[in-house]
Amino acid sequence: MATMTREEFEASVGKEIGVSRWFDVTQERIDQFADCTGDHQFIHVDPEAAKATPFGTTIAHGFLTLSMLSAMVYDIPTMEGVTMGVNYGMNRMRFVSPVPSGSRIRGRFVLAKFEEIRPGEVQTTMAVTVEIEGQEKPAMVAEWLGRRYFAEATA
Repeated sequence: MATMTREEFEASVGKEIGVSRWFDVTQERIDQFADCTGDHQFIHVDPEAAKATPFGTTIAHGFLTLSMLSAMVYDIPTMEGVTMGVNYGMNRMRFVSPVPSGSRIRGRFVLAKFEEIRPGEVQTTMAVTVEIEGQEKPAMVAEWLGRRYFAEATA
């Protein structure tokens, strides 16, 4: 995985940091997410019933798409010296288009903001777009906040 110095990362505000690989959104993944969350709405888990909807097939849960950011972020460069990172939340998040079962999605990350919170702790704001392979409209857009800690903050 590529790394950037803290200075390089901070200098990248306004620029694309990286794009993840494609992830398969299979019916099995959707079903596993339904089991994990208890959300078994037919539009997600019943291919026969879903055929009668405007989507014509099952679609991924919006929160499954959102949750995939956790895997996608591992494909973009990391900041040297970071010992730990945590989710801090979202400023904005919208599900723009449904993700049909059998699709592939990927994340595109732009560093929107870089702030020092205190010595050894920074907050990043990533403008994230989750793309659906072969579709013009994205699945999701979000402003994702992350906190990153350096050795002096976790010692």
